[in-house]
Amino acid sequence: MQWSRTYPALVFAVIFIFVFLPHAPLLRLPYFWDEAGYYVPAARDILLTASFIPRSSVSNAHPPLVMAWLALWWKAVGYTPLVTRTAVLVLSAFSLLGVFRLAERVANTRVAIAATLCTALYPVFFAQSSLAHVDLTAAGLIFWGLAAYVEGQTVATAVWFALAALAKETAILAPVALAGWEMIGLPARKASLRRLWLHGEDARSNSTSNSGSARRIASLLLPALPLALWYLYHYKHTGYVFGNPEFFRYNVAATLSPTRILLALAMRVWQASGYLHLWVLTLATLLAMWMLPPQRDSGLERRRIRLPVQMIFYVVVLTYVVAMALIGGAVLARYMLPVVPLVIILSISTLWRRLRFWRAAVACVALAFVVAWFWNPPYGFSPEDNLAYRDYIVLHEDGEQFLEARYPMARVLTAWPASDELTRPWLGYTTRPMRVVRIEDFSLDEVLSAADFRSNYEVALVFSTKYEPAPARWDHWQTWTEWKTRFFGFHRDVPPAAAAQILGGNIVFSERRKGQWIAVIEMEQSEMQNAEVRRQK
Repeated sequence: MQWSRTYPALVFAVIFIFVFLPHAPLLRLPYFWDEAGYYVPAARDILLTASFIPRSSVSNAHPPLVMAWLALWWKAVGYTPLVTRTAVLVLSAFSLLGVFRLAERVANTRVAIAATLCTALYPVFFAQSSLAHVDLTAAGLIFWGLAAYVEGQTVATAVWFALAALAKETAILAPVALAGWEMIGLPARKASLRRLWLHGEDARSNSTSNSGSARRIASLLLPALPLALWYLYHYKHTGYVFGNPEFFRYNVAATLSPTRILLALAMRVWQASGYLHLWVLTLATLLAMWMLPPQRDSGLERRRIRLPVQMIFYVVVLTYVVAMALIGGAVLARYMLPVVPLVIILSISTLWRRLRFWRAAVACVALAFVVAWFWNPPYGFSPEDNLAYRDYIVLHEDGEQFLEARYPMARVLTAWPASDELTRPWLGYTTRPMRVVRIEDFSLDEVLSAADFRSNYEVALVFSTKYEPAPARWDHWQTWTEWKTRFFGFHRDVPPAAAAQILGGNIVFSERRKGQWIAVIEMEQSEMQNAEVRRQK
């Protein structure tokens, strides 16, 4: 019995409760980083103006499906972070239901339960489950599309992949890659090759097999049509097809360097196989394949995932690893969410097939994932990949509430995203907008430049724009530092004490949390002005 077909509502309800409870303490947090910078403003524009082209930020040409979903919830329930994060959790639970259905279809219910559990607990998936980004939703719709594709449901395949592409444009990679795989399989008539494709099991006739392949190819290419229509709509209203020129330059034009591609490729392979304790699962899988024979039930070997299905998974994984090494200015782990659950499904299936005590192994993997929620690795990573994002939000809440209470009329020197947090009260950090003087970051060059126009601001809000682990051996390799700086926007933030000295001020507030920090610096001229005002009174 397939539970995802027989009791889909029940399975969804169980999954939603499972993901909602551990996220409950996080649901009232203000918006974080790209949430505040693009996705929430774009969704708010849909709510207020019914415009799918963002007006409060420069359009990045992301399709509007997820933003429209958030606007619908705000219209029905109200605009608060609690509503936003609950709406995203609904999408996360639906995505996990897609993982469950796919795993159950290609393996069995026991593997599906374990794979869904591990996917939900994997730190990147867990952190993204309540953040208003589009990547997790696009990944979930891809899983539904893959399940329909494996089941031979051509109409459902086209619909799910079309929705995935309307959630995020890069989701079109999955159906296009599979269409290419189907086309490669068309001339494969020898039995030794035909078994690699789904149509290889259809031995009725070549014409029947070709007809089925043609329908599958059509169902995989049709999802490009709605995406093309969106880009046409976007071009008509903005004059740009793929977002504003700076967005296109950062994510495409500036990434096409052979050295950067090789470095990004290595990072993408790591994110798909070992990042944030994922290596615990993949290493256990490799050892089981190398050292242990398949287990037997009632004298029969436990069945592996069929080779044509494995090939489908490998095609999607390889396509994403290569494509995301070629494009994307920031090598963010959330871009790999469409492939990590596929790796998890394959790995869990292998453990089930070869380990007698496979449940204990899955429990160890799940525990390792939960530990990685709280444990920050000894290398640079994005705070949005585990609960480090909560530390960031709490730091900025404390610092900006102090700033608003003590300097409500001051001009504040700071960098993005704090510049948006201070000027847009609806992001949840302040009660009214403050005046901001913005710099790019808190690198030495930017802080020195800001010191030259210190009369333009009375106070500075400085913070760590990147997670700062303890220096590792490879950080002392000058070539590696140059590569990171040139290709991935790496810089070192000036510490608060040094920033205060350069800017000519005093630290009046500071706070640290696990490699992240924030500080408020009052300019000395501001102190003298305050003293003069007190004397006049």
